[in-house]
Amino acid sequence: MPIQSSGLNFQIEDFSARLLEVHEVLPRARTTAQAFAGVFPGSDVNVYAISVLPEGESWVLLATAGEVTVPDATIPLDTGTLGILARELKPLCFEGRTLIREQYAHLHVRRTLQSLSYLPLLLNGVLAGAIEILSFDEPLSQTQIGMLSGAAELAGVALQGARRYEEERQGTLTSITRLTQLYDIEKVFSSTLEMDQLFPLIGSKVQEMLECEAINVWMLDADESVRLMHQAGLDATVHEKDAQRPGEGLAGDVSDNGEPILIHELDDERLVRRNQGAASGAVTSIIAAPIMDQESLVGVIEAVNKLDGTPFDEDELFTLSRLAESAAIALHNAGLLAAERKVEVLETLVTVSHEITSTLNLDRVLQTIVNAPQAVIPYERAAIALEQNGKYKLSAITGVTQVNADAPEIAPLSEILLWALLSGGTVHIAQHGDEIDSPREETRAKFKDYFEKTGARGFYAIPLTDDTGRVGILGLESSDPDFLLPAHIEILQVLAAQATVALRNAQMYKEVPFISLLEPVLLKKRKFMAMEKRRRSLYIAAAAAVVIFLAAVPWPLRVDGDATVAPAHSAKLQPEVEGVVSKVYVREGDRVQQNQVVAELADWEPRMLLSEAQAKYQAALLQMNRALASNDGTEAGVQRVQADYWKSEVTRDQERLEQTRLRSPIDGVMATPNLETLVGRRLQFGDTFGEVVDTSRAVIDVAIDDTDAGLLRAGAKASVKLNSFPTRTFRGSVIIVSPKATLQGESRVFFARVAIPNPDGAVRTGMEGRGKVRVGWYPAGYALFRSPLLWLYAKVWSWFGI
Repeated sequence: MPIQSSGLNFQIEDFSARLLEVHEVLPRARTTAQAFAGVFPGSDVNVYAISVLPEGESWVLLATAGEVTVPDATIPLDTGTLGILARELKPLCFEGRTLIREQYAHLHVRRTLQSLSYLPLLLNGVLAGAIEILSFDEPLSQTQIGMLSGAAELAGVALQGARRYEEERQGTLTSITRLTQLYDIEKVFSSTLEMDQLFPLIGSKVQEMLECEAINVWMLDADESVRLMHQAGLDATVHEKDAQRPGEGLAGDVSDNGEPILIHELDDERLVRRNQGAASGAVTSIIAAPIMDQESLVGVIEAVNKLDGTPFDEDELFTLSRLAESAAIALHNAGLLAAERKVEVLETLVTVSHEITSTLNLDRVLQTIVNAPQAVIPYERAAIALEQNGKYKLSAITGVTQVNADAPEIAPLSEILLWALLSGGTVHIAQHGDEIDSPREETRAKFKDYFEKTGARGFYAIPLTDDTGRVGILGLESSDPDFLLPAHIEILQVLAAQATVALRNAQMYKEVPFISLLEPVLLKKRKFMAMEKRRRSLYIAAAAAVVIFLAAVPWPLRVDGDATVAPAHSAKLQPEVEGVVSKVYVREGDRVQQNQVVAELADWEPRMLLSEAQAKYQAALLQMNRALASNDGTEAGVQRVQADYWKSEVTRDQERLEQTRLRSPIDGVMATPNLETLVGRRLQFGDTFGEVVDTSRAVIDVAIDDTDAGLLRAGAKASVKLNSFPTRTFRGSVIIVSPKATLQGESRVFFARVAIPNPDGAVRTGMEGRGKVRVGWYPAGYALFRSPLLWLYAKVWSWFGI
């Protein structure tokens, strides 16, 4: 329905349709401004909305139509003509000549103003905005403005609907964003099962999501109090490791009743009590939620003071409660891991305790103490030094079977353990960066040098003492300065007590003369005498038979060792003259015979010299014959000498021509790759053209320990099993025994070189395996027990021999 009066034409239906085409506030405000500007040609139209800003209620410019006026973006509610509209709440029309500039100071007008009119945007009698019409060509009347009240009411309803639409959309987007953040936070919380890493994650992520100054994470103690385990941000009213019981603070109260708390009133008694004693950084708004694990309280999480200064609301309390649920799940999983580790620690302690108390073997006890705890304590090297009769001895090191305290890699550890033993107490030193955490300058200097030599950054030593005195000291080190947690130190204290008892018992047991020999013998004797007589007789007969077998029956004695196929016999093809390779007749892998031509050098120069020498030789013979025919003996003698010279030159040139053919010096296989690419290459005297390998026979070096070297003889039969042929045995004989020992690992060996036939070339240089050399027939007892008998003889000789 159009509005038509006094030339005024406004199409309500068209205006409504245009408003419905858009849904947001600004497009609808722009449509409203353009529609009213179209009704009053030569006028500018501004559309305002009332918003609550930090400085109070204000007019906020939504849209403008026209280019003459530039209004302010925000205007105080009671300013000028807009303030009059806010008070009267009805259409207004001001003549330009009656207005003073201060009444419309919010407008930057570029032309003379004929009239200034306003239409209020009312919703249920409450002012929500305004339409401002500036006429520059002719003044507007109050009647004209009043006729557009219906259109203004429609615009107000449309703008309010658009605002609600945007609020709903923003709410939806906020909810989606918050759900996404919650999902991401749950993923982050689930990314680790380490409790010491989880607390910082919870604090930082919750602080980031709630945009607050600080997050406090309290955990329940065994005495029903809550302790502040982590603080993200700054809250001067509490400090880490503080504890609260019910009635002593907000966290204590939440732990008692399990209900979330929202406080944003400064005069609240709980805030006043919390802020007491805080010189700065008082809490103005706080929310707290319980961390529940299957209806059981495990902690409390607090959020303190929003960053924008506004108080927390119920939505943020709800968010904190949901985050607390996610944190509870993560803490529950981390707790399960911690419990599993405790079980593992207890199992390890039980195992170590059982092993060190079930034996009186001192070496076994020492090795168990330095190696077994590594399953639950992340050290890299552990060592035990024992003190006995006033003497100090480094007795065991992780991963080392034979301890040499003077070795370069062990000497610094031995010295630092002696120093720790003499200090008389527990030593715990760590280096972070260049700082060593020790109050004493001497200790810092000592460990700075020690850490530089060993590469360690953490050291812990605990004395092993009992009622009778010191047994020794246990030391651990790692490249991680923080490798020991409080739980690890507790484990070490328990382990030290157990180790002290076990070591003391093992030392006392070891001091009994020949106890290690006598005890098993006596035990076996008691068991033997407890048998029935017939059974004892059977055992005696069997023992006699075994003794006769070992003493009288011959048995082949073999010595064995690691076997390696030695390089095969080979020969190099080297030219005797310089020249360019013109032809190659063989390739890699071709079998060749001795003296077979394998390549030729360019021979045009030797052939030319040979032809020249032959021609001169024939000419000399012809001259000699002529002189003989003419009975000129002198000339004949001269020509004979010339003929003999050129004959020798012919022979030499023939040999040189033959030297341009490269022949194989032996029977074998060509071992040089890509021989065909040598065509056209110039070879100097002594250059190697190729290599021929004789594969018809292989030599295998069998490494025999020096204790068995005296049994080796040339010609002894041998057998070899190579790794490349696990089902095939190669047999041959020893052709030579190396006259000089070679160091192999920690022992010295002599090589028995065994020759074996290799007609198919299967055995190749570098193959490895195991070889045995048969050195003769000996009594079975000697052949079977030679090694322990020699060891026993060496021990007896070291004790009594001269």
